[in-house]
Amino acid sequence: MWYAIEGHDGSDVLGKRLQARAAHLARLHALRDAGRLLLAGPCPAIDAEDPGPAGFSGSIVIAEFESLEAARDWAAADPYVDAGVYARVDVRPFRPVLP
Repeated sequence: MWYAIEGHDGSDVLGKRLQARAAHLARLHALRDAGRLLLAGPCPAIDAEDPGPAGFSGSIVIAEFESLEAARDWAAADPYVDAGVYARVDVRPFRPVLP
């Protein structure tokens, strides 16, 4: 089943985000390569493609896992969690409809 994972950035964490980005992306590439990633990306903190020093308010990942528990376990092991980027992570089932 598909699950939506939304990480919510804490305050002033852009430096931590940048340091952990390579490890974070490596895990997403592994999901993609396994055919289990629908989409992933950050949410700019301001209305701009490149938010610069304003940074990001969080990230969204929609990926396939065998269960909600497996999705939560995967999300809890994210390098952004370990680095203190995310203040909160929400994981919930997702059902793609469009396109």
